[in-house]
Amino acid sequence: MPQIDTSKVSRWDQHGREHVVRIRRTGVQRTINCETCDWRRRAQFLPWLKAEEHLAQAHQATVDPTRT
Repeated sequence: MPQIDTSKVSRWDQHGREHVVRIRRTGVQRTINCETCDWRRRAQFLPWLKAEEHLAQAHQATVDPTRT
């Protein structure tokens, strides 16, 4: 049975709203799910980069909370 791991990418927009994309890993497959707009995508490679791109393009959320 494959192990399931989850992680998240969160960014803030210019209005101070937090947007979160969760990344779920099952074996080698990763599923990306945006909590704000319910956007979903499967990604085997670079899921965190795809999550960051979605947040920047769809929600203009670019402020990284770990770099403040």
